[in-house]
Amino acid sequence: MNATKITNNNDLVLSKSPKLDEELLRLPDRISQTLIGHKVFITGGTGFMGKVLIEKILRKTPDVGGIYLLVRNKKGKDPKERIKDVFSSPLFNQVKEEQGADIIDRKIHAILGDVTLPDLGISAEDRQFLADNITVVYHMAATIRFDEALKRAVLLNVRGTKLVLALGREMKKLVFFAHVSTAYCHLNESVLYEKPYPPPADPHNIIKCMEWMSDEVAESMTKKILGSLPNTYAYTKALAEHLVVEQMDAMPVCVMRPSIVVPIWKEPLPGWTDNINGPTGLLIGAGKGVIRSMYCDSDSYADFLPVDIAVNGMLVATWIWVVEGERSKRICHMTSSSEIRISWSEIVELGRRIVEQVVPLNGVAWYPGGSLKKNKTYHRICVFFFHWVPAYFLDCIIWLAGHEPVLKRVQNRIEKGFEVFEYYANNQWDFKNDSALYIRPLMNERERQVYKVDGEGIDFEEYFTDCVKAARVYILKEMPDTIPAARRHMRVMYWVDWLAHVLFWYFIVYLLTLCSTTVHDAREAVFGVIGSGVRSILGGDGAADGGAASVPMADL
Repeated sequence: MNATKITNNNDLVLSKSPKLDEELLRLPDRISQTLIGHKVFITGGTGFMGKVLIEKILRKTPDVGGIYLLVRNKKGKDPKERIKDVFSSPLFNQVKEEQGADIIDRKIHAILGDVTLPDLGISAEDRQFLADNITVVYHMAATIRFDEALKRAVLLNVRGTKLVLALGREMKKLVFFAHVSTAYCHLNESVLYEKPYPPPADPHNIIKCMEWMSDEVAESMTKKILGSLPNTYAYTKALAEHLVVEQMDAMPVCVMRPSIVVPIWKEPLPGWTDNINGPTGLLIGAGKGVIRSMYCDSDSYADFLPVDIAVNGMLVATWIWVVEGERSKRICHMTSSSEIRISWSEIVELGRRIVEQVVPLNGVAWYPGGSLKKNKTYHRICVFFFHWVPAYFLDCIIWLAGHEPVLKRVQNRIEKGFEVFEYYANNQWDFKNDSALYIRPLMNERERQVYKVDGEGIDFEEYFTDCVKAARVYILKEMPDTIPAARRHMRVMYWVDWLAHVLFWYFIVYLLTLCSTTVHDAREAVFGVIGSGVRSILGGDGAADGGAASVPMADL
């Protein structure tokens, strides 16, 4: 297996994953054979997880009968143009090299549609084709914006799922339907098992309400509707999951609950992602010097799952269901914290060391620093002084230089991110992953290496270094040859930061001294006034007494 990896010499090179030895090659790869000849329908295929799933299928099962993607028109581009853009990503370089540059044209087919539209917006002709030919469905389409408007979130995540299930019921050859949910959709439970949970409301009624309700009315009622749930994402994913559970007796459906999906760990492109959600955004923000305080219990941990491990889990579950006929595992957790944990403080310390010493970013606004705060008031004070004050100050300089200010806008985005992050970072959940423990022994050693579904052997420092390197190239468009200049700039910012600290503390000491002097002078002035008053009073009393004594007796 090949894997494009960014190495420590700051160059992008094609490095090979360890080759399977001859003994392992003699073992069967039953998982790769599962989808041979199958026609697969995927929603959400142009998203982060969808891209990695498609790449893995094409690379390991090039004889798949075809992959049919539900794709909507977007920004003036039709589905074919969008597919061309999606598959021009470096993520697909390896599969094109191994299976031929035309693998995309041969195996990927666009179906015009939109999960937010009635009947998915699919034409009658395309719908009939899907009903007659599709055998496997992966439903991943969803809005992952935690602050998404309630009406849109319901129409996309809940009604969209209902419509895809309806399409699935029409598929005459359907053998497996995987619904990708989230491990974080039943947040009222502290320990989550691989079982159905009651939905926060009746999904059918919520769909009906949102269909006739205006955006404004829905927005005004959002907090009341959500109840104790923190955002529309968790709420709508819980509703959607219940719709799938309702169909478990009638359809070959399986619910998969991944936790926080993060960049690729091993293959095909270590560290690759197409977004700045999760730890990647934190690493970039901290590396640029614009995130310096976070409200978080430093000893708590989050449940992260590299996207390639999540995709492997989906394909292994497909094999277990389609080939092995094991259908008792209808809900599967794809989580990591029950076996491997890393605390927020460890992530912050690793990230700081990486962006300071190994992979500095270009154009940092300030030297990376800051810390996690357990006290929210203290955090808000730090945000004001170390986020907003520098942002306005530097924006003024940028504006005076004739450019458009940007840091205030950046801080607004960070604030929105904090609103989501703080809830999950300050609460703890434990996920039971019995399905993974059951499945692993069924795989032979070759399959366990090709379709790795555990975190054994992960080196967090190497992983996060790959994440920063990949984000630098594929998101920030900062090429490896700029790293030496970035290191020089980082050294300059170190001394600027040091000087700023010196001046800051000098200013504080000066203020304290000034205040001390002022207090001393004020105290002396007050005591002087009091002393004068006392002397005046005492002096006046003496004069009165003397006057009285000098009154002639004759006057009495």
